[in-house]
Amino acid sequence: MSGIPATSRAAALVQPGRPLEIINARIPSVVEPSALLVRMTAATLCGMDVHVAHGAAGAAPGAALPLILGHEMVGQIVTFGDGPRTDSVGQPLTEGDRIIWTHGMCGRCHACVIDQEPSLCENRRRYMTESANSYPFLHGGFSEYGYVYPTAGRVRVPEDVPDALASAAACSLRTVMHGFERLGRIAATDTVVVQGAGPVGLFAVAKAVAEGAGRVIVIGGPADRLEVAKRWGADVCIDINDVTAGQERLALVRDLTRGHGADVVLEMSGIPAAFSEGVDMLRVGGRYLIVGQAHERTVPFNLSVIMHKQATFIGSRSAGVDHYWKALEFLRSHADRFAWEDLVSRHYKLDEINEAFEQMRSWSEIKPVIDFTQD
Repeated sequence: MSGIPATSRAAALVQPGRPLEIINARIPSVVEPSALLVRMTAATLCGMDVHVAHGAAGAAPGAALPLILGHEMVGQIVTFGDGPRTDSVGQPLTEGDRIIWTHGMCGRCHACVIDQEPSLCENRRRYMTESANSYPFLHGGFSEYGYVYPTAGRVRVPEDVPDALASAAACSLRTVMHGFERLGRIAATDTVVVQGAGPVGLFAVAKAVAEGAGRVIVIGGPADRLEVAKRWGADVCIDINDVTAGQERLALVRDLTRGHGADVVLEMSGIPAAFSEGVDMLRVGGRYLIVGQAHERTVPFNLSVIMHKQATFIGSRSAGVDHYWKALEFLRSHADRFAWEDLVSRHYKLDEINEAFEQMRSWSEIKPVIDFTQD
């Protein structure tokens, strides 16, 4: 491992609710079999990063600090552990290739083997949950160097997919690809309501449009995000800052669907109250895909609605490595149809990480990028 420094500059959480600090994390001198050491090229911010930084979600109770944050990232391979030099779909890999990678899925539990649902892995090793003081030290994306766990799936990034978009594919878009797979076919006669206009919601708009939905309605904000949704093919955008009452938004959806409600509702906002609102918007016999409700709050709900509407509720979390590959292919194959760069906002240096967090927290930017290629 000649030419590789002993430490990596990284942005770490040292105390919940406090700004991240730049630390010098150790770079492992030994790379395990099937593991990889990468030099990071870009990492994009996700809402989960903000929640974890504030102690609201993500890190296990009592998790040792410091925690290197970041879980949407792309990097160039610098060192291979012993094992095959291919990605998870058989594409050859060599030093310098760009990859995105999954959390560590064990591949030996009931969920992985019998159910073929790696996102439900019973022994999943997640990034952003282990201390930078524990081997292999590089457990997050906001770092000059990163470590790909031996059991993590990895996919080579196509040459025509830019770093920032590949990074976003590693969380936001792969989540959407998995959710739509679980949702099933969208028909040309379907009205689809997307709740939320963040990165996941916007990618869901693109996916619904690409699937041929008859009408796509987006509920969210701020206005600049809804403009992106319109450019990507949304037929109607309802700004929650203008239409503040849930009953008003419900009435608008009912009016647009001749009183029936939406055939498909996609919950991508993460706002607890959005769940009940989405159920009300769903037509009899409709389908409700729930992706964004990653919180611990209890939401009142009348279970009889499921029976009376004969509704289908579909939960989806994270993704398998196949969805990472599909996300990259979706970006590549639809580059002429959707202006993906609309999603990406400013590029920041690692030392500007807290400014990027503040921009994300205040909804001033959609997807800030930590660019490790900047001087």
